[in-house]
Amino acid sequence: MTPPTLPPPFSSSPTAGVPPAHCPVRWAGEPVHLLPERAVWWPGERVLFVADLHIGKAATYRALGQPVPGGTTQENLARLDALIGRHAPRRVVFLGDFLHAAQARTPQVLAALDGWRARHAEVAMTLVRGNHDSRAGDPPADLGIEVVDEPWLLGPFACCHHPQAHATHFVLAGHLHPARTLRGRGRDNLRLPCFVSEAGQAILPAFGEFTGGWSMEATPGRQFHGIGGATVWALPSEPLQRLHP
Repeated sequence: MTPPTLPPPFSSSPTAGVPPAHCPVRWAGEPVHLLPERAVWWPGERVLFVADLHIGKAATYRALGQPVPGGTTQENLARLDALIGRHAPRRVVFLGDFLHAAQARTPQVLAALDGWRARHAEVAMTLVRGNHDSRAGDPPADLGIEVVDEPWLLGPFACCHHPQAHATHFVLAGHLHPARTLRGRGRDNLRLPCFVSEAGQAILPAFGEFTGGWSMEATPGRQFHGIGGATVWALPSEPLQRLHP
């Protein structure tokens, strides 16, 4: 199958020695950076926002007898290590669904989380509870992650898990795992995780591996920023037809 030709800039994979290309935008009057690692960086307060890790999802499936590959927890934590190392945040805010389910609390997953948290003991961390957190339970207390309910206000932002309206603050949310489909010739389509923003709120893509995505449709005022390899770029807001005839 011949993949669709993409509008520049696009990189199908990170290039050795070349840092990822973030996309600067302004939300609630604040400059923020949309990162190709599927996170948002707020440089003014040195805060990193991450949604939908779903730590231990593969372990949960295996506990239920589903033959799925391992290693996703280590991959997720390694990507978080890289982000924290690159940006040196004062705080990381998780916008819900930190653990996937109660079955995710295996000795291997908990040991990996202990090691990861120890590497970043100086970084404050806050989890805004999501629907999976209500079933999985809060992270172990010894991880030192503050756990709050939505909406949790931080500067001009209302940190949430579920997309919603807020009377005074700009909402940052997750939950939907947004994606956008670029249509090529015939059946040649490319589905990309994306950031979605509209009046009063923005929805982050799922950070976790093995999480899937939900294709969101264009509506008036809705903006999309797609993630391809090491680059984030603005996508057309209108319904996406063939990129080339």
